[in-house]
Amino acid sequence: MSEINQENTFKSSSNSYRLVIMNDDTYEEMLTVRLTRLSAYIGLSTIFVLLVGLTIALIAFSPLKYYIPGYGTKESRTALQLLKIRTDSLEQAIRYKEQYIDGVKKMLSGNTSKPLDTVVIEMPKDELSND
Repeated sequence: MSEINQENTFKSSSNSYRLVIMNDDTYEEMLTVRLTRLSAYIGLSTIFVLLVGLTIALIAFSPLKYYIPGYGTKESRTALQLLKIRTDSLEQAIRYKEQYIDGVKKMLSGNTSKPLDTVVIEMPKDELSND
């Protein structure tokens, strides 16, 4: 493999070229520009950065941003947060009711792991007759 000579690379980047734009019918020179590889690279990079910046600015500061999926308006984001809170509370209520129903089913079928409290509570007669 041949090695890349850095001196030749830097020399060729400073070589000067001429870009000529001509009228095809009259062969009249419309535009003549002297360029180097480095100036062409810098020019094209600058144009690219400007186009990207203008595109981002156009989207960010105009109503086009509402067409981006997931952006939405402030009202829709507030409504979405409210719906999330309501959904979470409904899911929690469903879980509590399922636990209650499972407990009732266990009690009715007699498959309880906890012993039932069958101790009779004896109330003193003074508390029963407060007439």
